[in-house]
Amino acid sequence: MQQTRYQRIEDVLSRRQTDLTVCLEDVHKHHNLSAIVRSADAVGCHHVHAVWPEKQKWLTNNTSGGSKNWLETHLHRNIDDAVTAMRERNPEIQILATHLSEDAVDFREVDYTKPTAIIVGQEKTGISEKALEYADQNIIIPMQGMVQSLNVSVAAALILFEAQRQRELAGLYNRDMLSAEVKHPLYFEGCHPIIARQCKQKKLPYPALDENGEIVADEQFWQALKHT
Repeated sequence: MQQTRYQRIEDVLSRRQTDLTVCLEDVHKHHNLSAIVRSADAVGCHHVHAVWPEKQKWLTNNTSGGSKNWLETHLHRNIDDAVTAMRERNPEIQILATHLSEDAVDFREVDYTKPTAIIVGQEKTGISEKALEYADQNIIIPMQGMVQSLNVSVAAALILFEAQRQRELAGLYNRDMLSAEVKHPLYFEGCHPIIARQCKQKKLPYPALDENGEIVADEQFWQALKHT
């Protein structure tokens, strides 16, 4: 295993923002789902929430470029459950809705250094009335052309990267917000994907890793891995 791989994962996980999230309300086109998840990963989000039809398939690894592997995705049956989950995780979270209304403000005027959840809506109908009731603030991306809105994945990316800009300036990426218990499986699966799959198949816990990401395990583990 190349040491640079472990260091890359370590650097990424140490900058994860557990208090910045995006909530997709019935966004159903997979290219949009994929793009939003990639953007969330790119700005350091660790959680993505989605209101998602129960029988519909969520993202596969190839549609999200592997970004889904590095995020915790939380699927909800309705917006009530999604908001409840986000507020249980962080009671101080501000909920922003991408919606054109009389009280909507330019998305760049919002303070994203606060714990923040950004709700983006369905491609055709936008955000539901129920979701708007939960929003602390409606935000818009000013348009100078004939179009009145952007593709949902493009809009989400612009807002997320504005959040990244503000958080970078405020030094919030210097916080290490993930626990060792959360990091370990991500380290292991990222550095040793084949052995990780074998562990899952055989229901074996992941062994420890040393400071270079190498596996630290006794002979009993290796023997258990070999036997069917």
